[in-house]
Amino acid sequence: MSFAHPLFDTVERFEQINDAINQTLAGYTLQVSADAGLLYEHAIDWLVEQKHNANNYKSHRSELTTFLIWCWQVAHVSVADVDRKWLGRYLEFCQAPPSEWIGYRNVAQFSGKEERLPNPNWRPFLGKLADNGLPRPYLLSPAAIKTKLALLSAFFSYLIEMEYTERNPAATLLRTGRFGVSAAVKHEDNEQLKAFSDLQWSYVMQYAEQQLEHDPQQQGRSLFLVQLLYSCYLRVSEVAARPGYSPTMGQFRRDQKTGVWGFFVPISKGGKSRTVALSDQMLSALKRYRTQLGLSELPTPQEQTPLFIRHRAAGRGRDSGIRNANLGVRQIRELVDQIIAGGADLAMVDGFDQDAREMRELSAHSLRHSGISHDINIHQRPLSHVQADAGHDSIDTTSKYLHTSRVERHQSAKAKPLNWLAD
Repeated sequence: MSFAHPLFDTVERFEQINDAINQTLAGYTLQVSADAGLLYEHAIDWLVEQKHNANNYKSHRSELTTFLIWCWQVAHVSVADVDRKWLGRYLEFCQAPPSEWIGYRNVAQFSGKEERLPNPNWRPFLGKLADNGLPRPYLLSPAAIKTKLALLSAFFSYLIEMEYTERNPAATLLRTGRFGVSAAVKHEDNEQLKAFSDLQWSYVMQYAEQQLEHDPQQQGRSLFLVQLLYSCYLRVSEVAARPGYSPTMGQFRRDQKTGVWGFFVPISKGGKSRTVALSDQMLSALKRYRTQLGLSELPTPQEQTPLFIRHRAAGRGRDSGIRNANLGVRQIRELVDQIIAGGADLAMVDGFDQDAREMRELSAHSLRHSGISHDINIHQRPLSHVQADAGHDSIDTTSKYLHTSRVERHQSAKAKPLNWLAD
């Protein structure tokens, strides 16, 4: 079996460019899984959330590295296709890994100060030596297996929130498999679909509009970003630059039959493409944004202008030194987080303390959830229309947004009569 290539550097370095990792990912993308680059971006974002705790980061990095290498190098399967059976095979592999994948001392995954290269002495599994210096049989305790499943369950839960997948096979094995534990990962109803209430969303938009008045050139980008994510139900990965994808203005296209403008997503979850129709107000927002950039009101066919241009040259990363480069996933999330925080501040000033606290727990991806939920529950759009625009595989996925909030469900329950005609 070939050398297992590490995928994530230390917490201080893992967001830096690494040509060796990029080459490895390119090979996996071409030979195994077309969405390997997208999944890797999700894994990076997940690790970003863990980096405040060094031990948590190391645990998640170690498990993700082993799991992704197994998926792409051993099983030749996309993470999106991993179900309970595939995960069972992964655990069997971990209980008896090939000898060349077992090391007997802790070593760094990468080495070098300037150019970070894979350490040829690193191995995914750490074994033990007997007193005579010979390797002991590799053993993985039931507790270690449960830890693996718990770490993977947390990652799959994140992937569900990002709508990369709709299942959590690790949680299923923890709950019902032979490694079952009582504290399985559970969600009541669909609380993972975190969305803004209509009141909370009004404060987000109010803050974004206020910032536009103060600084049209800088804040026009942020306002249009939140409008686009919300109105077209777009995932952050669909408007952010990543390896193999750099969104452009040319993705706004006019349908020749209906005359309606839409935003074309060439590749997303599962490698599918779709076009999301723009509302009249969203089309007006596009015109305003482009005018602020000094462009014509509407894009020309095949226009290559970046969708969200940096205001300053990138200081690090793959676009270091480039000014007119598209924003990446983390930059887009930071911009949206600033708008959400500003909206929460306005809500707090008006006395909506609880709403403000809830808003601070939401993220850029919540804009997609909010757009879908509001269109179904407030604007009464047909489920089939929302399903197509959202890119859901099944109408069942779209149906989860029907009053997803436990608050809404409880409020409607309070008003139920016992005798409708008498009341």
